[in-house]
Amino acid sequence: MKLGIKKDDTVLVITGDDKGKKGRVIEVDRAKSRVVVEGLNLNSKHTKPNAKNPQGGIVKTPGGIHISNVQLLSDNKPTRIGRKDEKGKAVRYSKKTGKNID
Repeated sequence: MKLGIKKDDTVLVITGDDKGKKGRVIEVDRAKSRVVVEGLNLNSKHTKPNAKNPQGGIVKTPGGIHISNVQLLSDNKPTRIGRKDEKGKAVRYSKKTGKNID
């Protein structure tokens, strides 16, 4: 399945606890239709002291957000994504402005 969002895209969260926040996509999981957005949907994990973290404590890591709960930002405005064929290659474009993305 083709997803309209790729790594390093800037997205807006449209629903959930982080609604209205913007961030950069770090990772896309096509099998689960989820994206990991930098600094959003943070999970807390309590860790014991170890060589990497001698103090121990609470480590916060970003968790996944379902792809349907984020929307791509084009020119800092949320937009839907379309695909069109240009010179034999599929290209993403903004349905709001009609401009190519990337």
